[in-house]
Amino acid sequence: MTGYYDYVLGLIPAALIGVTALLTLAGLSLTSALPAGAVAAATVMAHAVFVRAPVTDADARADAARSGRGEGGRSSV
Repeated sequence: MTGYYDYVLGLIPAALIGVTALLTLAGLSLTSALPAGAVAAATVMAHAVFVRAPVTDADARADAARSGRGEGGRSSV
């Protein structure tokens, strides 16, 4: 079963190569098109790391317990 991060791993080289090739075919020099492709790939990676961060349920529970929002547990106050 493929998940979000499987698609991200496939989309990183596709964005780099695809955007670079598209801009090169549109008439931009390779020296100018390659940084644009790199920015597209970096955007995909940044979205995967910062917007849809890979957090497990155990990490979420530990964060909730530290902040005092645990599930029925006693508060440290």
